[in-house]
Amino acid sequence: MTGLLHALLGRLPIGWLQLTHSRARFAAALAGVAFANVLVFVQLGIMNSMATATLKPYEFFSADIMISASDANSMTDGGNVARQWMLQALADPDVEAGTGLFVGNVSWQRGAQSLGLTTYGIDPTESRFLSPDIAAKSSILQLQGAGLLDRFSRGLPRDEAASIRPQTPLSFEVSGKTLTLYDTFAGGGGFGGDGYMILSDQTYLTMFPKRSSSAPDHVLLQTRPHVDAAKVAERLRELVSDKTLRIRSYADAAQEDLSYQQTKRPTGIIFGFGVIIGILVGIVIVYQVLSTDVSDHMREYATFKAMGYGHSFFLGIVLEEALILGILGFIPGLAVGTGILTGMAAATTLPLEMTVGMAIAVFVGTVVACALSGAIATRRLAAADPADLF
Repeated sequence: MTGLLHALLGRLPIGWLQLTHSRARFAAALAGVAFANVLVFVQLGIMNSMATATLKPYEFFSADIMISASDANSMTDGGNVARQWMLQALADPDVEAGTGLFVGNVSWQRGAQSLGLTTYGIDPTESRFLSPDIAAKSSILQLQGAGLLDRFSRGLPRDEAASIRPQTPLSFEVSGKTLTLYDTFAGGGGFGGDGYMILSDQTYLTMFPKRSSSAPDHVLLQTRPHVDAAKVAERLRELVSDKTLRIRSYADAAQEDLSYQQTKRPTGIIFGFGVIIGILVGIVIVYQVLSTDVSDHMREYATFKAMGYGHSFFLGIVLEEALILGILGFIPGLAVGTGILTGMAAATTLPLEMTVGMAIAVFVGTVVACALSGAIATRRLAAADPADLF
């Protein structure tokens, strides 16, 4: 390693030699940097999984414009939308079709365990509003009491989910009503529930008798091909009589939902602060290591300074140490972080994973944070007088 660094730096790797002079201190420093990396990886992994889980339901449907109540910050909350506003929107020549989307929560009691399923109700004859995978199975939903289940629901054994087919359906009761699951689709447990279920709008209304067919939770619209959905949505805001409605493109609705979850909901804010805390912990650890190293070798630095070496020379040594700590500390942090995220994903079925983007971002952040810590650690040396250091 010494020879490699000598070739790369074009000089004796003083920083490496000083770090490895005390192997116990060097190992402790690497462990500290790795610990900070693990903190950041876990928080970033949870934030990414929250983003994936938030956007997942939008993948179940195919729409260009979404109309929601004024207080609907996400797909699962807010008031209802009168169906008459959908009929007004259909008067726009660029709007081809519309349908209502109902959203609710169903609790499936499985012995001592209860599965919370975010449930959607939609007209199965309007299969154009469903994703291709779900649309291919939508004819089943025309049967009264029929449903499609998320096969990745948390708490549902994989072999049981795999056995759900039209030939071998699975029935259960909810509030005195029988639901029969004839097939499955790919979803995955999120932060708001254990999984998803899709019903026809008529079956949904039998499960939720207080709901009205004239007031869905959202209205989905499809426009003519090659039409700018954002511009059509802008026109609809003028056309539809209720000016309190949130009328925006389907893509914008998904991004607004994500932004709300990350910046307004407590969970998103907490995870964001977790990332910041992890970065601060790493900066403090590296600063303490480098500051102590500078103090321990102050006389040696004073000798170099008296010989005429400038501040850039000392800054190079300390930055060399900072980069070594950052790079070598990142490797075990990446390994441990990957293991923790994998274990959490298996235990929770949340979409937790180590991505290449996360690894690159944390690596760059680690190197920058270590370099910043090194620059701060050399401030004391820059102001010192060589005559006062002996």
